[in-house]
Amino acid sequence: MTDRLVRAARRRPRRGFGVIAAMVVLVMMAVLSAAIIRIGMSQQVTSAQAINGSKLSAAAASGVEYGLYLALKGSWTTCVNQTFSTQMSLFNGWVTTTCNSVVYNEGETAPGVPRTVRVFTITATACTSSVSCPDPAAATQSGYVERVRQAVVVN
Repeated sequence: MTDRLVRAARRRPRRGFGVIAAMVVLVMMAVLSAAIIRIGMSQQVTSAQAINGSKLSAAAASGVEYGLYLALKGSWTTCVNQTFSTQMSLFNGWVTTTCNSVVYNEGETAPGVPRTVRVFTITATACTSSVSCPDPAAATQSGYVERVRQAVVVN
């Protein structure tokens, strides 16, 4: 009888190994799919921030040009800690332009007559804040982008 049972057990096909292999393959495919989705999402966020960065660079450059216009055309002749902020709808952010100036004596126009020059420092900060630039509170959030341009001009 024991011999008979041993032969019957040998003839019987093994069951269960296919199910375990299928489960392992399914789990590996799920992990791979999750990794691909996560990489795709991070690439989209990086791409959006790069686009915002280029828009902000252009906005900061225009803020510097506008500040130079105001400083050199006489609107900001004193130009000591003067700030101009504007909201730009192109990227839903702000551009803050600040002007500082210092008067120096540089050489002489005639013997004993000093030549005075004014040095303007125009700084434009563009950011994706909803309040103003720079925004330290928004800088800790994801998606915040900031670009700064500065120009120094002697007049």
